Amino acid sequence: MRKLLFVVLLLTLTSFCNAQQPLVNKTDSTKIAQDSIKKTEFLKHIGNGFLPFNYFNLDLKYLIKFNQYEGVRSGLGGVTNNRFSKRYRIDGYLVYGFKDKEIKYKVGGGFRVNEATDTWINLAYVDDLQETGSSKFLTDKRFFTFFEPRLLNIDLFHKHITKSVSIQHKISNHLLSETQLATSKIDPTYYYNFLINNKTYSTFDLSTVKASLQWSPFSTYTTENDKLKETKDGFPKFTLQYTKAFKSILGSDFNFSKIDFRTVQQFKHKNDAITSITLVAGIAEGNTPITHLYHAYPNNIKKETILQRFSVAGLNSFETMYFNEFFSDRFSTLQLKHTFNRFNVSDRFKPQLVLISRYAVGNMSNISRHQGIQFNTLDKLYSESGFEINKLLFGFGLSFAYRYGGYHLPNFEDNIAFKFTFNISL
Repeated sequence: MRKLLFVVLLLTLTSFCNAQQPLVNKTDSTKIAQDSIKKTEFLKHIGNGFLPFNYFNLDLKYLIKFNQYEGVRSGLGGVTNNRFSKRYRIDGYLVYGFKDKEIKYKVGGGFRVNEATDTWINLAYVDDLQETGSSKFLTDKRFFTFFEPRLLNIDLFHKHITKSVSIQHKISNHLLSETQLATSKIDPTYYYNFLINNKTYSTFDLSTVKASLQWSPFSTYTTENDKLKETKDGFPKFTLQYTKAFKSILGSDFNFSKIDFRTVQQFKHKNDAITSITLVAGIAEGNTPITHLYHAYPNNIKKETILQRFSVAGLNSFETMYFNEFFSDRFSTLQLKHTFNRFNVSDRFKPQLVLISRYAVGNMSNISRHQGIQFNTLDKLYSESGFEINKLLFGFGLSFAYRYGGYHLPNFEDNIAFKFTFNISL
């Protein structure tokens, strides 16, 4: 009888333990899954350039940068997250340039008025620098890299104090819009006078309205956990932006208008190679100062020898075009890239070859208005071609480009750009 009771007790304990085991495994599996989701979200934040905290995401792009005017630029910035509020957000930054010894900052925020259309009204006050001749679309998604190659060599900036209010609105899943009203006080950091009707301006005020549209007709979307997620990044994509400056409104000095356009096409081949085509165009009419005209994103420093010019290649810049060499009030650029599949040399060594050709054309009316700065126009076709061998070691690679065509220089070495590349992603 005792033996029988012992066997029953043993079976009962075994059954009880076995019955509890799946629950433990399920709990562990749930915990592992939750940890995996948290890790994925954390890496996604880091990949977008944010270090998440409870109510605030630290913006990593403000931690440290370098350019020719500010030298080392360092500071802190960030934006509140959904834990703080799903309807309101506050963002800003504070940085210091160790070479120019000046503080720059932004204070901003926004509130959402419609969740279904992701409609936000944003306010901002910015006291900072901007590269002369650069253009940016309001609807561009945030783009973050731990290392911005082209920024190292930029030396032509203008100071601006800008107050703005903007409305961002999703017209449809495929069509995004943003409209901005802004007033700016512009002060070039270099010697420059803008001559209009026998009057010169070394500093000036602008009141502008910008309207931007981004159309991605071939992207596809699905709803997951009540959130819209892009499942296919479709091509081509189109972006259009109109800017209008009004004279005498809120003290504005000039009347001018600008239209900017960009389209990106990408072809994926069966061998995992990718061909991409990027066309950018812009036109400015009216009394437009050089601060708001166009360059073609040059990335070559003015040094005598190839090795002295050895620096870092940009992502979409003209590597043989010297900084501040060309400015235009109407221009167009075409960039062709063919990225081969990575060569499987070994498990750790998988370099990648990229073939690149770039072209630019443009012109400018009333060049004599812009005094104190010398530059050329792009009325002849600018051409460069070359290649990159990326990911040779720890994300580093090499780049070679050659300048030819209408702006080929007499000295052979001056047409060559030899640089290293840096590509890393999380």
